[in-house]
Amino acid sequence: MKRRHWLQWGCVQCACLAGMARAQGWTMPPRFARPDAASEEGGLWALMDREEARLRRSPLRMRDEALTRYLSDTACALAAEHCADVRVYALRTPYFNANMAPNGMMQVWSGLLLRMENEAQMAAILAHEIGHFLQRHSLEKLRDVKARSAVATALSVFGVYGLVGQLLVLGSAFPFSRDQEREADAISLVLMRKTGFDTREAPKVWANLLAELAANPATSENSLDNILFATHPSSEERRRTLEREAAGGSGVVGAEAWRQRLAPVRGMLLEDELKRGRLDESLALLDRLVAAEPQSAELLYFRGEARRQRAADGDLPLALKDLQTAASDPQAPAGTWRAIGYLERQRQQPAAARAAWQRYLEIAPDAADAALVRQSMEELP
Repeated sequence: MKRRHWLQWGCVQCACLAGMARAQGWTMPPRFARPDAASEEGGLWALMDREEARLRRSPLRMRDEALTRYLSDTACALAAEHCADVRVYALRTPYFNANMAPNGMMQVWSGLLLRMENEAQMAAILAHEIGHFLQRHSLEKLRDVKARSAVATALSVFGVYGLVGQLLVLGSAFPFSRDQEREADAISLVLMRKTGFDTREAPKVWANLLAELAANPATSENSLDNILFATHPSSEERRRTLEREAAGGSGVVGAEAWRQRLAPVRGMLLEDELKRGRLDESLALLDRLVAAEPQSAELLYFRGEARRQRAADGDLPLALKDLQTAASDPQAPAGTWRAIGYLERQRQQPAAARAAWQRYLEIAPDAADAALVRQSMEELP
């Protein structure tokens, strides 16, 4: 390795260790008083309060009561005496992101929820965002904001880029520095230990994300597609640092409990995932999910459908295998039969395609694409 690269690596490690060292002697601050409305911070809180009111009404807000309650209860346990000041909103947006506003409003996007393997990993994300709140990192960010009008101008684009654009603006209005991100990572391990979660799960979040990014040769953490990571330490750095500091941990992992919590909405989130059109990344995610639940008809259907849509060399036979295995389960999603129909048509097996589509229409006669499927059946030879 070149000397310059060694120096760069050494600087990164020093910065990570410094953040962890600060957290070792860290104690939770007392509950914050709401800032005076006439102060700079008070004006910022008022802006966030108005945006939070809009967020509560947003059609992107996930309204699964059990999941919302679980996220809120977990955040409450992690935040301890700050529980009353932290509000968690799960949003149906198929990208990996969570962020924390200075007034205690936290967003967790559905693409992140889908990628959590267990309760401990979910706790690591929540604890990280709470770490930002407890350290009042937004106050440091205020030094970079020339006036409240600058924030208001940033937020004024709401309605221009659509709902996802609105969330992107709100989420990026207060980006934290890399040192602040490292400090929040360190505090997250402290909070996880105090609440009994296995800290060894925290680095796996970033290892999994790296695996997805690596699956798509057109994607990198510094690309425009991953602009949300622009002010974050690299995922590889975070993984290495968290792995070192979390070593020897123990406690609650909660893999099956998390699967049960996500089960009512997972199919919807997987549909959203495929609509992203990042099939290389989606298949890396689905391979990981299927490895944990190899008999899941739902996961096999979505992996088969992802392969069918990507249609790279060798994909279609693998897609058909997944779909046929899923179809053998009485609980298979109705879309399994639709996808089999399309594959059989590609294989020039019109009788098999017709039979699969007929089964699909029996199961889902009122599906949004039922008319299209009927038309496809009529066009078969």
